[in-house]
Amino acid sequence: MMRIPLLLALLLLPLASLQAGPAAENLAAAVRFATISHQDRNQVDEQAFLGLHAFLRETYPQTFAQLEVKVINDFSLVLVWRGSETTAKPVLFTAHMDVVPVEPGTEADWTHPAFDGVIENGVIYGRGTLDDKLGVISLLEAVERLLARSYAPARTVVFAFGHDEEVSGVQGAGEIARYLKEEGFYFDWMVDEGGMMFNDNPLVPGEQVALIGVAEKLYLTLIFRVEGEGGHSSRPPRVTTIGRLAAAVKKVEDNPFPARIVPPIDAMLERMAPHVDFPQSFLFNNLWLSDWLIARIMESNPTTAAFVQTTTALTMFNAGVKENVIPQMAEARINFRLLPGDSAEMVIERVTELVDDPAVKITRAANTARQAPVAQIDGPGFVQVSRAVEAVYPNTLVLPYMLPATTDVRHYLDLADNHYRFHGALIGMEQGAQIHGTDEQLSVASFEKTVDIAVQMIQMGTQP
Repeated sequence: MMRIPLLLALLLLPLASLQAGPAAENLAAAVRFATISHQDRNQVDEQAFLGLHAFLRETYPQTFAQLEVKVINDFSLVLVWRGSETTAKPVLFTAHMDVVPVEPGTEADWTHPAFDGVIENGVIYGRGTLDDKLGVISLLEAVERLLARSYAPARTVVFAFGHDEEVSGVQGAGEIARYLKEEGFYFDWMVDEGGMMFNDNPLVPGEQVALIGVAEKLYLTLIFRVEGEGGHSSRPPRVTTIGRLAAAVKKVEDNPFPARIVPPIDAMLERMAPHVDFPQSFLFNNLWLSDWLIARIMESNPTTAAFVQTTTALTMFNAGVKENVIPQMAEARINFRLLPGDSAEMVIERVTELVDDPAVKITRAANTARQAPVAQIDGPGFVQVSRAVEAVYPNTLVLPYMLPATTDVRHYLDLADNHYRFHGALIGMEQGAQIHGTDEQLSVASFEKTVDIAVQMIQMGTQP
């Protein structure tokens, strides 16, 4: 047997182990289309979305030839793969093609420019590698592979890819949902973004965990507005508009909502109990006694606080045009993410009582979303997604959880019995901060497994 010289072997080994496959290359290529959602729709680069559409059609020819394809509202896509059993309820998989912009001034903090789609040392860099071109490309890769194997679904499956999830999804998923309803679709269950796998979850040390979202928080923004006397800064009033507004928002920020354990966090903790040490195992198994204590502990940790609180985030503060002019108007926006069971009306009432100042006008920003119900943890959708994870990552602890953010699920509430959230990427907890943040990235190995899980989810979900 010919022996490779040791030096040559050492040189070749990293090249072989870090070489990206076609799936990773396709995700990197998709990243290069700067499909950015802006609050000002006039800033959106429509050609980027059309370019991405053309890329997808070219890259997944069998998918776009054999499935029914519908373009919704110019930039969103729906693909229908008809099953042989017409009486079986279909299933729905969704993801979104748009991404958030890079915060100005942070460009130099990226290892590679956000839209260059670079693969280096086994890592795919760029905006969308986690949120959510990850979902779009993994699902299309899975369909193309299944078609290559002549796979034929028994149950119809629909894929819906919106184009504006990052700015509420009204024009994308909202219009997709309207179209699907007009076409008579009603789904047994659906899977959107919002759940992932983690190898360093602090609640379950030493375990690889898959978090399947069975709930999400309701999104609510309140506008605080103060109008008053303006004029020259040399003759200030006793209380300026900025001062009054600052006092109001400080009262809200200084009085967070009380922590409590709600579904599905209770189910998540109960499933963790056999995998943690005493005293956590006792506490998790006896939530009727210890829920208040666990809520306090989780509240104290920034990583877990959002699971037990309706959160308060002061996100915008606008006032003034010149340093020597007292503004006549000051405005702030506070974004709340509501636990299941909390309502917008309850939040508004509590905030109004805290501020206790009739000069501060509090209004609700336009948002017609409803709170998504908690999906069944023992339902067929959860079971099939769990089985898909276990087929690719054996011995993984699968847990239900609540996504502390909001997804396009809000637009599909009337179209499915159960709504789940999961794309099978395996990442570290700190890596989750790159979603909407700096230096978003995903390993090639993780993405390849994400595609494998997508294949399993589609296969298992489309069986009778």
